[in-house]
Amino acid sequence: MSRVTEIRYVGYGVQDFAMECKFYADDFGLVEVANEDGMAWFKTHGDDEHHVVRLHQADVNSVEVIALAASSRADVDALQAKVAEAGGKIVHEARELDAPGGGYGFRFFTPDGLPFEISADVAVLDKRAMERWEAMPVRISHIVLHSPDHHALVRFFCDVLGFRVSDWLGDFMCFLRCNSAHHRIAVLPGPPCLNHVAYDMLTVDDMMSGISRLRKRGTDLRWGPGRHTAGNNTFSYFTTPNGFAVEYTSELEEVDFDTHQDKVHEPAPQIMDQWGIGIGGPQTMPKAEADPRLFQPAGV
Repeated sequence: MSRVTEIRYVGYGVQDFAMECKFYADDFGLVEVANEDGMAWFKTHGDDEHHVVRLHQADVNSVEVIALAASSRADVDALQAKVAEAGGKIVHEARELDAPGGGYGFRFFTPDGLPFEISADVAVLDKRAMERWEAMPVRISHIVLHSPDHHALVRFFCDVLGFRVSDWLGDFMCFLRCNSAHHRIAVLPGPPCLNHVAYDMLTVDDMMSGISRLRKRGTDLRWGPGRHTAGNNTFSYFTTPNGFAVEYTSELEEVDFDTHQDKVHEPAPQIMDQWGIGIGGPQTMPKAEADPRLFQPAGV
């Protein structure tokens, strides 16, 4: 069955383009791979994905695209057909992509109006083995979304895009896998928007030293450090200069894609954070507000 297999990148429209570029390149630990005409692309050190962040100078801060991977062009075509059959609004049909890295893909809006892309045959770039204490991201770990009908959005990801449920937190947060990672997407109730993007760090020591580096460079910790129960991953949350939430995480649980059995974790303080030693909490994260460009193609 054709399905999504991985996360590629998140593209943001940002009002302060220069500050966001400086944050990702100088503070967060990514590598700039292209910069032209008010757009910039950044990759991680430890993965060969062409880029994981795309920034675009814009008049409002918004999510312009969330890009996912499929295994082949045939899978891209099959997934486009499934999205269309499910009533998804196609932004553009599958075609050769002219962005850095190229590839073959299509774009669409989720039922909530968030813009997604699914692609194959994107060029890869060099990666290197990372060492403990480098404190820089290895790859994108997962993306968390809000939805006014989170059960319907879970069904869309599972029935249309091929994700599977790994766990629930009560009845309000669902963790979805598309490979052996416990979750690549998670869904929460709320207005349609991005909650945060998380990046895998090599070890918990890298996460902790990454917190230190960001604080020394002027980015305060919003929530953490801690360890969730669903996925068993460590966490530390920050916000970028334009107000988008990002996370350093490590030790996300690996599961068998085909056989893992989901379960329900009842919400409690020690479920949200098994350590219970960090600062903040969900209440210290940016308030969820509907993305200002729902159902509006970015044009780039």
